[in-house]
Amino acid sequence: MQSESNKPRNSTLLRSAGWLATVGLVLLVTLMVLRPGPGRGLALADGKGLEGSDISVLASENRAFERIAESVTPAIVNIQTTQVVNVQQSPFFQDPFFRQFFGGPFNIPRKQREHALGSGVIVTPDGIIVTNNHVVAKATDIRVMLADKRVFTAKVIGTDPDTDVAVIRIDAKDLPTVPFGDSSALKVGHIVLAFGNPFGLNFTVTRGIVSAVGRAGLGIESFEDFIQTDAAINPGNSGGALVDIHGRLIGLNTAIVSSGSGMDGGGGSVGIGFAIPANIVKHVMESLVKTGKVERGYLGVSVGDLSEKLAQQFKVPDVAGAMVEDVTPGSPAARAGLKAGDVIRSLDGRTVASKDELTSAIASRDPGTVVKVGILRDGKSETFSVTLGSRPANLGLATGTAKVPSGSTLRGLTVQNLTPPLREQLGLPADTSGVVIARIDPSSPAAQVGLRPGDVIQEVDRQRVRNVSDFERLASQAKGEVLLRIIRDGSGVFVVISPGD
Repeated sequence: MQSESNKPRNSTLLRSAGWLATVGLVLLVTLMVLRPGPGRGLALADGKGLEGSDISVLASENRAFERIAESVTPAIVNIQTTQVVNVQQSPFFQDPFFRQFFGGPFNIPRKQREHALGSGVIVTPDGIIVTNNHVVAKATDIRVMLADKRVFTAKVIGTDPDTDVAVIRIDAKDLPTVPFGDSSALKVGHIVLAFGNPFGLNFTVTRGIVSAVGRAGLGIESFEDFIQTDAAINPGNSGGALVDIHGRLIGLNTAIVSSGSGMDGGGGSVGIGFAIPANIVKHVMESLVKTGKVERGYLGVSVGDLSEKLAQQFKVPDVAGAMVEDVTPGSPAARAGLKAGDVIRSLDGRTVASKDELTSAIASRDPGTVVKVGILRDGKSETFSVTLGSRPANLGLATGTAKVPSGSTLRGLTVQNLTPPLREQLGLPADTSGVVIARIDPSSPAAQVGLRPGDVIQEVDRQRVRNVSDFERLASQAKGEVLLRIIRDGSGVFVVISPGD
């Protein structure tokens, strides 16, 4: 017999046991309802999906893109570079308050390692890789990771800042490669795929079309003839491959208009990317591998784009072509018979749309190459055979520009020929001779004494300057104090520049 004191406790236990039994029963029933039994499954949608001839076309397209990706991806590499840079100490150490305790001044730089990522394309089985110059420029260590995760140390074979192409090599054999295609055969609307390592995401593929060809005047490189594409290209894609539907290399990804601050502004893709044509890449690569430098063809003309008024004056039906504004005496163009006022409309049978297109086309040919130059002279068509020379050092091909060597007092100056359109723009008489300053390094001696773009240099140390060839020769000799005669705002001015300015 239970004591009275145990009754509430036992009642509570019984009630608890009953509640637990009820909960357990509910859970058991629920599980039995939800648990698939023999021959019974979840109510999932079933079916084979859409069929039909139109769907078969898309399936075939998918298989084609699979094949391209499987063929190309093994030859795409991830490039990791290390650069040692000097970093100045904190400006706080320049403060007199700190210096009275620690001495000074503290201007001793410290070493700091910086790392960067990029892409590259294997083009020979024995390890030659093409990439962008800006990917490997100034790198002290270059590591290359293949698609199979093997890592190699690479060495630089050669670089060409003018086209932003670099060639590196790894010590390996029997590597997968991407064959070169003919980039000159590309048409707007052609399907292309971009391969690379955007944002460090290894071995990524994007698809798009050719949006434009022959893009120039972007201010990215000295020689510009870019392929524009809407295939997504992002930071880290630099040096990666742009391929056609045959899996051939037709471009080297190099720049984008980004969602940050313009060209390569640090943001992502907005559907405007640029690639260096494969024909240019191949020419630069072969030249660097053979000689360690790039030999470029030289025509010896200063050219400009046509305006509607110029086209009317020179009896040209439209504004396509490159107008010859000046011919360098003794140059290949002069020997062949080209004259100022000729309008170059074709090169080797291909239409020349602009001066930049002509510049890149000549630059991609070897010295000694014979080219057919189609022109309009006084409205009449003529064709000249020109044997290209070798482009002089520091001379801007076909644009009539020259950059001064770094050891000269006039370093930091880039000048171009004074053409009729420039004379008109600057308000100068038609018989004014000289070269006009196109760009100037703000830290150069010339900038420190006040020279600026638009100034016309007529004399260097009392010797006449008629064109960029004269200026280049005189500037290379200018090691000490230099006397210039310039024209600014229509007036002649003498300027003295010292190496230490």
